[in-house]
Amino acid sequence: MLTTSSAPPIQDSFTKPVIIRMEEVCKSYGMADTLVKALDMVDLTIEEGEYCSIMGPSGSGKSSAMNIIGCLDRPTSGRYYLDKLDVSTLPDDNLAQMRNRKLGFVFQQFHLLQQSTALENVMLPLIYAGVPAKERQDRAAEALEQVGLTNRRNNRPNQLSGGQQQRVAIARAIVGKPVVLLADEPTGALDSKTTQEVMNIFTELNESGITIVMVTHEPEVARQTRRIVWFRDGQVIHNNLTPEEMNQVALG
Repeated sequence: MLTTSSAPPIQDSFTKPVIIRMEEVCKSYGMADTLVKALDMVDLTIEEGEYCSIMGPSGSGKSSAMNIIGCLDRPTSGRYYLDKLDVSTLPDDNLAQMRNRKLGFVFQQFHLLQQSTALENVMLPLIYAGVPAKERQDRAAEALEQVGLTNRRNNRPNQLSGGQQQRVAIARAIVGKPVVLLADEPTGALDSKTTQEVMNIFTELNESGITIVMVTHEPEVARQTRRIVWFRDGQVIHNNLTPEEMNQVALG
C-alpha cells in the first residue's frame, strides 16, 4: 500500500496549490575524492497550472533536478513534495506508483512502439493501469484529439512525421490525466517549423489547465513558457526569469 506523509503548511504568498516543492535538496554522486554534487541546497516551488522551463549550461544540475521531480531518482538529502506528499524517501516500488499516478513524460526521442498504431501507443499507460478496454480506447481517442491527430489514430510511427510522432507521445503522456506534465528536451529532435507546432500544443495544454515543467537548452523554446528557472553549479541562480532577463543571464 502506498503511504506518504503530508507536507507541512506552506507559509508563503502563493494563491494556487503548490504541486512541486523542493526543500534544501542535494544530490551527490560518487565518494570522497570523486564526489560530485549535482544539486546543492535547491529550493523550488511550482504552482498548479504553471508553465515553467528549466535552463542552464551543461552540468548545471537541471537534468538531476528533473529526475527528482519526475520520481526517477531521489535526493541525497532534503525533501521533495509532489502534490503535497513527501516522496523523498519512498522505496522504489512506491516511487514508481507515484510516478505512474501523478506524472506524464515527454522525451526528446519519442519512444513509440513501432508495430503499434498511434491509438495503441496512447492506450499503453492505461493498459498498465488496468483501465477497462472501452474506457482506455475512448480516453486515448480524446487525447489524440487534443493534439490534433484524430485522423492519424490508425497510423503506425513510420507513417508519421517527427512532429506527429511527438504529438502522439504528448497524447500518451496526458492520457492518464497527470498532475504534472514533464518534458525533457521535447523539441531537440525537431526542425524549427515542427518545433513551433509542438510548442503550440504545449501552450494549448497549459491553457487548458495542465501544469507543465520543461527542460530545454533552446532559448526560443524557453521564451514561450511563462516562467524560466536558471540553474548553475547545482543551484537555482534565478527562480523566475523573463525572456529578456534570460538573455542577460545567458550572456553573463
